[in-house]
Amino acid sequence: MKVGFGRRIAVIVGFVALVAAAAAGVWRYGYFQALDQLSRQGASDLALASDRLTGQLQRYRELAVLVADHPQIGTVLAGEDVRAAEALFLEIADKTAAEDIRLTDAAGHVLASARIEPTGVDIAPLVRRATQGALGWGNGQSASGARVFAYAAPVFDARSQVKGAVVVTADLAGIEWDWVGSNPAVFFTDAADRVFITNRSEIVFWQRPADGPGLVPADGSALPFDSYRIGRHEVWEMGWGPYLPQNALHLVRPLPVIGMTGEALVDVTPARRLATLQAAAVAALCLAFGALLFLATERRRTLAEANAQLEARVASRTAALSDSNAQLRREAIEREEAQAALARAQVDLAQAGKLSALGQMSAGLSHELNQPLMAIQTYADNAVAFLERDKPARASDNLKRISDMARRMGRIIKNLRAFARQENEPAVRVDLAHVLESAVELTKPRMRQLDVMLDYDPPTSPIWVSGGEVRLGQVFVNLISNAMDAMVGRETRVLRIVVQGPQVRICDTGPGIAVPDRVFDPFYSTKEVGASEGMGLGLSISYGIVQSFGGGISGKNGPQGAEFTVDLRPWVAHVEAAE
Repeated sequence: MKVGFGRRIAVIVGFVALVAAAAAGVWRYGYFQALDQLSRQGASDLALASDRLTGQLQRYRELAVLVADHPQIGTVLAGEDVRAAEALFLEIADKTAAEDIRLTDAAGHVLASARIEPTGVDIAPLVRRATQGALGWGNGQSASGARVFAYAAPVFDARSQVKGAVVVTADLAGIEWDWVGSNPAVFFTDAADRVFITNRSEIVFWQRPADGPGLVPADGSALPFDSYRIGRHEVWEMGWGPYLPQNALHLVRPLPVIGMTGEALVDVTPARRLATLQAAAVAALCLAFGALLFLATERRRTLAEANAQLEARVASRTAALSDSNAQLRREAIEREEAQAALARAQVDLAQAGKLSALGQMSAGLSHELNQPLMAIQTYADNAVAFLERDKPARASDNLKRISDMARRMGRIIKNLRAFARQENEPAVRVDLAHVLESAVELTKPRMRQLDVMLDYDPPTSPIWVSGGEVRLGQVFVNLISNAMDAMVGRETRVLRIVVQGPQVRICDTGPGIAVPDRVFDPFYSTKEVGASEGMGLGLSISYGIVQSFGGGISGKNGPQGAEFTVDLRPWVAHVEAAE
């Protein structure tokens, strides 16, 4: 017993260790994936910040170029209108938020300036580059300590010789004002590896150490910092204050257009949190699975012990269960036979209802067939007479009429034959418009006999539904016949058939339904006892047929009489596949 218990403990410890290793692997993989996503997002944010800074400085570069082409510049270089040029420079600086605008000669001497106080920026290198015909730029600090960025544009004379340079200085504090504090932390270092522009003001003028990554405050005091690499990513661990992440992904983007390097610090806490959640989910699932497996094993062991005790009891009850099983089989066979007999009875009942409807229509149909027969005989005699009189055109006209009569009789006989056929096939695709047309044609003789006016607008295109053509025809013949029976003796006899997609409504002007809730019960009828059509099975049979096709049939009292609605299931591709 102790050996078995020790083995189970060892299995549990080994499983827990395996789960821990799997969770660690998932954490590492998830962390790498999250870092890749953070890197892509951070690179996008850094590119956006870099483009924004470059675009904002671009205004001052274009300003320097535009001012260099101003007509006032030539007069100042000639030693005239200096005060007017300074007033112009001051007006332009105030309107464009430029820190200063200066005009120098080719030697770098300042000829005119928008501000009286010096900016403190060494413009000599910028002017030398401008005198060479190129655009010069650089950064520095003003006399008041403000961070500035300057552009120097060359001034050309009529012979394209450089006569001087226009230097436009921009205050970087005004540029970075609208994005201070945004995420992620972004800073731009100049050629001296000094933080010159940033959205975190606390690291302005921090310097890159000569011996490695990171930043050192301007006063030289070192703050907590460490860095390590994970794959192709560099992560900084910092203790630089509440507005900078403690663990950040370091991204770099060179900006040669302004002579700086853009850098971003993206907080990796969300990546760690996501990796931890993934590892915890995997560990929880594995532990839950292991617990369930352990419980199942213990339960199986317990059940095995109980099974040995139950086998003896099972043996003693086998004989009784065998007798019960045999009895249940006999009952199942009897029930299947009863269901089969019921199905046959339902089919026979439907066929009997169909034949009953044919009996009701027989008088009208015999008249429909007898009338064309007599007409055929008359037209045949006329054709013979016309042929004897050598009038082939009149004879041909009579023969055409005989052909039309024959086609009419054939159509009536075809509908009768289809209606009388016994259909046992499953639901197929049926054209509802054709079924209604056949039902109306079968019942039209009786409509004329009972003087019933038909209000029916046949559909102009097929309406495909799920059903059986013969059985659906029986449903509509029953409903139309019942409507005509209900209107016998009424002053107004109008039968209205409305088709709306797979829905058909049959309305009459009869007395209505006395008990609508019982109208589909077997043997329920409102007709007189002893009437040939008063068995009360037609609507019950119709209800069963429509239900077998997955549809529904309902009856209610409308504004003028009874109203029956047949809702059929539309035929679609997936229904065809299922059938």
